Amino acid sequence: MAEAAGFPVTERPRGRWLRRAAALVAGTPLLAGLVLVPPAQEAHAAPSGSRTVDVDIDSLSPPAAGQSDDAVTVTGSITNKGRATITDGHVGLRRGPVLSNRSSIDNVARRTGYSAGLDGQEVGGKAEKVEKLAPGVSQPFSLRVPVKKLRLSKDGVYQLGVSFSGRSKSAPYEQVLGIERTFLPWQEDEASKKTKLTYMWPLISKTHLTAETEGDEQQTPIFRDDKLAAEIAPGGRLQQLVALGKDLPVTFVVDPDLLATVDAMTGRYKVEGPNGTTRAGRNQEVAKQWLSDLEQAVQAHEVVALPFADPDIASLAHKGKVVPSALSHLGPATDLASRTVGTVLPGVKARTDFAWPVEGAVDSSIVDVATSAGAHNVIARSDSMRESGLSYTPTSARPIGGGNTAVVADAGLSTAFTGDLTKAGTANLAVQNFLAQSLMVNLQDPSRQRSIVVAPQRMPTASQAQAMAKAVRAANDSGWAEPQDLSDAAKAKPDPNATRQVPGAASYPASLRKQELPAAAFRQAQETRTALDDFKVILAEPWRVETPFGNAIMRMMSTEWRGDAKGAEAFRKSVRSYLDGLTTKVHLIQKSDATLSGRSATIPVTVQNNLVRGVKGMTLRLTSSQPNRLDTGEPQTIDVEGGHSQSFKFDTTANANGPVQVTAQLFTADGKRYGRAMTFEVNVTEITATVMLVIAGGVLLLVLAGVRIYLQRKRAAAREDDGGTDGGSGTDDGGAGSDGGDGAPDRDGADQDRTDRDGRPTDGGNGQPGDPEPDTGSESTGGSGSGEKVDR
Repeated sequence: MAEAAGFPVTERPRGRWLRRAAALVAGTPLLAGLVLVPPAQEAHAAPSGSRTVDVDIDSLSPPAAGQSDDAVTVTGSITNKGRATITDGHVGLRRGPVLSNRSSIDNVARRTGYSAGLDGQEVGGKAEKVEKLAPGVSQPFSLRVPVKKLRLSKDGVYQLGVSFSGRSKSAPYEQVLGIERTFLPWQEDEASKKTKLTYMWPLISKTHLTAETEGDEQQTPIFRDDKLAAEIAPGGRLQQLVALGKDLPVTFVVDPDLLATVDAMTGRYKVEGPNGTTRAGRNQEVAKQWLSDLEQAVQAHEVVALPFADPDIASLAHKGKVVPSALSHLGPATDLASRTVGTVLPGVKARTDFAWPVEGAVDSSIVDVATSAGAHNVIARSDSMRESGLSYTPTSARPIGGGNTAVVADAGLSTAFTGDLTKAGTANLAVQNFLAQSLMVNLQDPSRQRSIVVAPQRMPTASQAQAMAKAVRAANDSGWAEPQDLSDAAKAKPDPNATRQVPGAASYPASLRKQELPAAAFRQAQETRTALDDFKVILAEPWRVETPFGNAIMRMMSTEWRGDAKGAEAFRKSVRSYLDGLTTKVHLIQKSDATLSGRSATIPVTVQNNLVRGVKGMTLRLTSSQPNRLDTGEPQTIDVEGGHSQSFKFDTTANANGPVQVTAQLFTADGKRYGRAMTFEVNVTEITATVMLVIAGGVLLLVLAGVRIYLQRKRAAAREDDGGTDGGSGTDDGGAGSDGGDGAPDRDGADQDRTDRDGRPTDGGNGQPGDPEPDTGSESTGGSGSGEKVDR
């Protein structure tokens, strides 16, 4: 009212304070929005709450506790992931509830963040204090808690959590800022019926060998790369698998192609380089050491050999069946597996009656293909052959008809060691998860003994192998499991309640189907096999190509190509390209057109062999486009040494004049065309009977002319011998003698010129130049006068 009347109003201090506080409260949301909105470049907020600090559990000792253990030790590290410094912190151990089944273990492993009701209270000994932990800083911890303080009341799997509690400027009260969980299997006494545990220990690698070899006597192999050396060298993946597996109760599952490849490295070998170059391999000693270690490691272990090159059985069943003869590769691959193991590891007898489809995923077609090659035991997985209505994990062996057995590996145990296990905390959690699951299998029905198989990933990393080894050792030392070989697991008495129905094709996982080899891959493999068969029949030493190319064709169908379609295609093309290059080294040399003059002639055709080794048993045929004009003769058998060319002559017969197209073609011993045909033209110019008569008449005339000349000369010589002289000593018209003007008579007493009946002078010394010389045949018995030309 005072404001309305226009009187000035003096505000009390308390009233002003209340109004300002109200305005401040009203403006707080807007101010907060302006102040707390992070800059655009900061995409993620800093961790807060129970995720502020990252807790890693690097080890739990013992991994499975029993009555004889007096304490549990947990070590690890904490890392401040927030933006504020943490003070007054400490690390403590929390014991959660005992877990009731296998799914509860999975739930704990997936859970993040702290929950007071699920994670329990801190237990046991003295907590480890951390006065200050700055942002980004890590600090190790070690907790030792007496077992009795954990209050483990009954056998089972207990959840353990390591938590970090502290304060910060934004949260000045103590709270849990980070937690990590693990599992502690506890069994006070040994189980009356232990679970029989089979662990498959895979020795499998990628394809490293090509089909190419050098032409020397030893056939020096050429490798695609030298990466295998790193795997078998100390610390490498395969070296770790052998070194660890040696002292473990496991079954070695081996790809014989790996053994053959490492064996090839023990001698002289070369490695492909850029632009078609090669370099000498230098890891012979590494290869020898690995094979030696492996030979010692498997002496006391069962060895199962997969078909050579580990063929993708599922791809063969789904895509390869549309290609004729594609499935026929499995039988030879199985036979080669046994021979390879026996050769590289003398004295080792490997089982070859097991098939292992990718990730144990099976359907009826996969089982049919696997068993067709003699593998009566198919390793499946429980997430493929699923159970329904069972409260426990059944024995792995399941009869599936036809005398065949599905060995169903446990999916949870088999996938326990996937992912990146290079961090100690991640690896330790995988080990504890495995042990917890294996104990829970036993506790599901302690009165029922089960046989359980573990089929891990095909190519574990070194860190995965180390975690697997730790888990297998701990399970073997526990009171609830004992080791068993894979062959014994396959023969175990099956559970009558377990499923024996192989799923249909529709149940095969779509994610795995996308990775399968296409039908084109099997067609290319089959075409390469056909080309190889056609090539090797011409060789004097066919085994020199059968071994490297036969193995390469098997590698084309390897499981390793899943997820690498480009690499698989490149490998198939490289093998075929190299084979085609070899086949073209035996060819016909192009012949120029020829002219045939006469009824018969010989036509040479040259075969060039640029291979290092000889070829034999081939047939070379000439085919005339007009056989009525030109008959090209009989085919000829071809044998040509390596690095040589050889001409083969065909006796041909002409029946008419004119050009004729002639085709030369090589054939294999079984009648198949080999290489490209070579065509050339033969022009037939036959000589007729009339022409022969004319030529004969000309020759006769020449002979008659020669006879006439001879007779004429003979008559002239006779007349010369019969012609007389005047016997006087007269002189010539000049009064001079015929001896040159001295008046003396010649030796015949005749001083006049002699002439023939035609009046021509016959004296050799007085004739004119160009006059005929006397015949020097047998009729001319006088000596030659001075200056005569004599035909010799």
